[in-house]
Amino acid sequence: MSELSATYVVADEYGGPEVLVLREEQLPGPGAGQVRLRVRAAGVNPVDLKIRSGGRGGDTPFRLGFEVAGVVDAVGPDVTRVAPGDEVIAFRVSGGYASALIVPAKDVVPKPASLPWSEAAGLLLAGATAVHALEATGVGAGDVVLLHGAAGAVGQAVIQLARLRGASVIGTASERNHELLRELGATPITYGEGLQERVLAAGRPTAAIDAAGTDEALATSLALVEHDRIATVVVTPQAAEAGIKRLGGAPGADPGTALRDAARPELARLAGEGALKVRVVRELPLAEVAEAHRFVAENHAAGKVVLIP
Repeated sequence: MSELSATYVVADEYGGPEVLVLREEQLPGPGAGQVRLRVRAAGVNPVDLKIRSGGRGGDTPFRLGFEVAGVVDAVGPDVTRVAPGDEVIAFRVSGGYASALIVPAKDVVPKPASLPWSEAAGLLLAGATAVHALEATGVGAGDVVLLHGAAGAVGQAVIQLARLRGASVIGTASERNHELLRELGATPITYGEGLQERVLAAGRPTAAIDAAGTDEALATSLALVEHDRIATVVVTPQAAEAGIKRLGGAPGADPGTALRDAARPELARLAGEGALKVRVVRELPLAEVAEAHRFVAENHAAGKVVLIP
């Protein structure tokens, strides 16, 4: 099996967006249990910025990118679930900011033909996080979910998936994003002074999901919702001290790996049917990865930023 030339993003040290550079490599054929992908789009996520700046520690040099969509180029000798030419989504991968990469076959799911590449690349990290948060808080029919940071990619997924479960959502966001939340089916409210009163005016919450990580979000959730039905995906020392459920890859948090992995096929199905929409707000070439990180950091994008190799 021939090698494949690939461009990838790497950082030799922690720091700002300027540490991200492009390099070339020759990818060998995939080994047992692996597939080689030609990447069509790669999702950029806030956790990538935290890793780049050193917030998660670890060795250097390092690569970034947990989710991609692409075409299978080659498969390992024991792989039968996909074949060369298949369009797929891969999550959770390592080093997804690349034109091609080798990933475990178990981390690949079929991409619905109706789902654009950029939307596919932005689906699974936020979607799986949303599923984990809804499961952790036991959200079901008749619940009222208080959602902090509702306009981000995770928040948008929470709204849509909660409504599919028969729950309603009260979401905090800046005024500029209120119409977006209404379109998704949530009741928008503005954060800031008087938040608790605005929440109660919209409805009495029975569960709370924090995708903002602010002191205000934590205090409001604790004041209105039982502790065991509060979860945060932005882990802070204050959240740990309060004893609420902490989800994700941060130290002390529940990664929910099996649950998130199991959610991938259903998320792809829902997105393919149009029941779960991924809002892509910007597409940038792989060579402009530093600008992609600046945009995510400075503009609080209400949706996904995607790199196109």
